[in-house]
Amino acid sequence: MTPPQRRRRYPKEEPPEPPQESSGDGKDPRNPERLYVLTGGGEGGDRAPLDLVTLIVARADVPPTAHPEQSALLRLCRAPLSVAEISAYLSLPVSVVTVLLTELLAAELVQARAPIVRSALPDRSLLEAVMHGLQKL
Repeated sequence: MTPPQRRRRYPKEEPPEPPQESSGDGKDPRNPERLYVLTGGGEGGDRAPLDLVTLIVARADVPPTAHPEQSALLRLCRAPLSVAEISAYLSLPVSVVTVLLTELLAAELVQARAPIVRSALPDRSLLEAVMHGLQKL
């Protein structure tokens, strides 16, 4: 006598298909061709001297002629954001964001502010005087 055969309710899972290459439609954010087009093809070559911690603030509303990335950048920068934060929010490399910001700075649509630097450390003699005063308590 043979034991009863069990049937699977669901067929075996097939192995996942390997990811397909982008069709060149420009929707893949890591597509180098898309990044080349976003930056204007490297025209001009001059970039604004922006650090990762430079704060960017929008000075005007989004013009109707702005590219989608520029309009997204302007909407993000209604409140001050650093270049690194903008890059992360837009999922774009910092170099591409720097080129976009250079164009917006030239059009006076954004303003770049130096990061807030901590004030200089107090004088050593003042710190020693405070320390001695605390020790006498």
